[in-house]
Amino acid sequence: MPNKSPGQQIKDRDQYEALRDKGYSKEKSARIANSEGAEKRGGLAKKYEDQTKKEIYDQAKKVGIDGRSKMTKAELINALRTN
Repeated sequence: MPNKSPGQQIKDRDQYEALRDKGYSKEKSARIANSEGAEKRGGLAKKYEDQTKKEIYDQAKKVGIDGRSKMTKAELINALRTN
């Protein structure tokens, strides 16, 4: 039987579905579910507000946020949350 979804293969289908249920986009859900170490993560990350601007900038770099070098900490946080 052919695969009904010709798109990207999802490494962690349960995590992908949980993220979709929370309202995340298909793209963001797939990126998170397919990221390295996704199966080991579980909500233990510090809040963005408790991290340094450099830590937030590094996360924005990992996910490819455009224009991050000119963003303030608040703008980086917003970009990460809405990407």
